[in-house]
Amino acid sequence: MKLLKALSYLTEWTDHLVTRFWAQNGRLRPLQLDAYRSYGTAAIFYIKGRLLAAPGLVPQTAADSRWRNFRSMVRRFNSREVGGADLVAELPDGSPHLVTTDDEGYFTLIIKPQALPAPLAHLWYPVPLRVSRLPTHFRGPLPAIQATAKVLVPPPSAEFGVISDLDDTVFETSATNVLKMLARTLFSNAHSRLPFVGVADFYRRLQRGRTGQPDNPFFYVSSSPWNLYDVLEEFLAIHKIPPGPLLLRDLSVIRPKTTPPPGVTGSAAIHFAHKLHEIDDLLTTYPHLPFVLLGDSGQEDARIYREVVRRHPGRIRVIYIRDVQVPARAALVGPIIEELSSEQVPMLLVPDYATAAAHAAELGLISNAWEGSNE
Repeated sequence: MKLLKALSYLTEWTDHLVTRFWAQNGRLRPLQLDAYRSYGTAAIFYIKGRLLAAPGLVPQTAADSRWRNFRSMVRRFNSREVGGADLVAELPDGSPHLVTTDDEGYFTLIIKPQALPAPLAHLWYPVPLRVSRLPTHFRGPLPAIQATAKVLVPPPSAEFGVISDLDDTVFETSATNVLKMLARTLFSNAHSRLPFVGVADFYRRLQRGRTGQPDNPFFYVSSSPWNLYDVLEEFLAIHKIPPGPLLLRDLSVIRPKTTPPPGVTGSAAIHFAHKLHEIDDLLTTYPHLPFVLLGDSGQEDARIYREVVRRHPGRIRVIYIRDVQVPARAALVGPIIEELSSEQVPMLLVPDYATAAAHAAELGLISNAWEGSNE
């Protein structure tokens, strides 16, 4: 772990040195302000994003070759971040809200609006952002660098919220096999990845619940890195899967911030801590909203969700764990299912989303009949 941490610091230092040199000599690509989909309430907005040099990506298509996908992925991960830049968010009430990017170009902004702005779309509210100052090694006049953050605010009519994993829950990544996982990540794009059969239909039904209105908010909590944000957001749009905040991971974090349970070590510990932290924040932000949790048996989702139930009793309606068809992983889920049944929280290990939808209908979470389609 110490060696890995040292290598991480060395890589970060080298990247910052190269970025600074290119900026001083006018060789850095134009800057790009990424504002990630986020969430909040009528009283508080949480906004996250990143400032970096544009990676020079071109639009993805279904016809892209594996080599073209690979080159695009290299550009995403070989990013040039801009730390120490000042940003300003301005709401309709005219109040400015300031934030400075960290060493990796990330920023997190918490705003308490006096009143909700006019929505961009159902559930989504805009927050304009702009760069107000760049570090001194950027020469020349300040360019116009702007973005609009989209903040999800669940309506009072929401019946429940949905928290879902992505890898091996919505689409296949083979997370239990490192080589297969890397190949699927590096050589695919938003168009070539395919969702599991029925997942889009089931998620849309959960979004509409029993009322038929798309009021139930979705949140995607994943250990995928922020570098893949654009791929994942486009994937959801292509397959008409309900949009939601994508709560991803900073690759520079190589040590868990919270203590994982016994037996969870290495990358699994980081995965566990990241997801548990994000889910804790969501349930704290919406204290009166029950939740449905969706994950898979390939990693630590079952154990993470068990801990969520312990920390937030009475908040979880049901948990669905997609079976990745690895017997050893399924065997780990069984005891957790039995443990949670004593707390009246059903956890199901499901082979497909038709099974999950049938169970959700029995619970009264959804009212429509199963269609079994993704479109």
